[in-house]
Amino acid sequence: MGDQSRDENRSVWVSEYAERRERDVARASSARPPLRGRELADVVIVGGGLTGVSTAWHLAARRPQLGIALLEAGVLGQGASGRSGGQVLHGINGVAPDTPESLRRIHAVTGLGIDLAEEWASRFAPGAFRRGGCLEVYTDPRRAEAAHAQVESARAAGIPAEFFSERELKIAGARGAVLDPRAGRLNGFALLQGMRRPLVEAGVALHENTPVRRVRVGREVVCETADGELRARSLVLATNAYTPSLGFFRGGILPLHSHALATAPLDDARWREIGFGAFEGLSDDLDRIAYACRTPGGRLVFGGGGNAAYAYRFGGSPFARRAGDDRATRFMRGVMARYFPSLADVPIAHRWSGTLAITLDRVCSMGILGEARNIYYALGYSGHGIALALLAGRVLADLYEGHGEPWRDLPFHQKRLLPFPPEPLRWIGYQVYTRVTGRSPRRS
Repeated sequence: MGDQSRDENRSVWVSEYAERRERDVARASSARPPLRGRELADVVIVGGGLTGVSTAWHLAARRPQLGIALLEAGVLGQGASGRSGGQVLHGINGVAPDTPESLRRIHAVTGLGIDLAEEWASRFAPGAFRRGGCLEVYTDPRRAEAAHAQVESARAAGIPAEFFSERELKIAGARGAVLDPRAGRLNGFALLQGMRRPLVEAGVALHENTPVRRVRVGREVVCETADGELRARSLVLATNAYTPSLGFFRGGILPLHSHALATAPLDDARWREIGFGAFEGLSDDLDRIAYACRTPGGRLVFGGGGNAAYAYRFGGSPFARRAGDDRATRFMRGVMARYFPSLADVPIAHRWSGTLAITLDRVCSMGILGEARNIYYALGYSGHGIALALLAGRVLADLYEGHGEPWRDLPFHQKRLLPFPPEPLRWIGYQVYTRVTGRSPRRS
């Protein structure tokens, strides 16, 4: 799956995990050894992010005798799960519920993912999760007015939400905002590191630093690595933006590099000054969403805000050339200062990039494929994936057991991914569209 040395996770989440680990040696555990030689399993899971770990956990809990192997190219949380913007949100990107029933359904289902974040963090990574609510900021008066009306509709449907007017906010340029009080913030890297030991104790054969070079499919699946191979009856693809590198979903996924930064720790007075209040994170209402999050260590994570915060590499490589980008950092710092002018001079302590799996209509997909119907997958979260990735483990475990009925009414179930054009049209189209419109390519 490429040169992992170019894809080191340098996010603030890794740094804060390391700080906490030094204080809590009893909970720390070392990376598991790479796969060497030949092994057999009933199910092999490729990818040690939230999707893969959740799937392994659910399968092991339900079927203790099942032979489960998990192969991770780096360490648990190496990919997007450990580099995120931190917010754990309700909803499915690309889906706008049009009835009270569908709104309640999607809110409840994605709420299951938030509940998992809370439950597992309390058990395996104390302090990694906090359910303090997240804010969506509206920068246009008409959109703010429409959002206010949507809050009233949501509350009538039994969905908790709160609207804040412009005069109640300290965020520059905000014309209104909606608070989801049941959303939260997660250090995904810390959670996944904390789940390493419990996974092994549950019987999962976990191999880290084991990039899968090739997958051969059929009634038996073979995952080839540098020093061995793993044969199994079933395969779980939990690799999101890295999935096309394994030969799957090459036309349906756009691996998009997303840059982010984090400030030095801010004191409580500075947090009150910028109006962050008790909530955990915020995002705006623009196409290239700007987002911010307060970490457990008191740092502000900031990302997005425009095309300069993202990049697409010709050929769709999911591997970053460098951990941070000067141009992207300058741009994001400018957007951050636009919303929070008093932070214009705050030191930037961390900068990193992670790769998103973008679908053309932004809707993710979870399902089964292959002639033998033994390949399970969940991917394409399009930047809105923490709760959905955690939920995916439960969905895929149900599908594996032949009980997919609870999920069939949801937009992600067996969702067909609309195709992007092949190269070089894909790269050219991305460059032209984003530069001309200032937006990201998507199906209208």
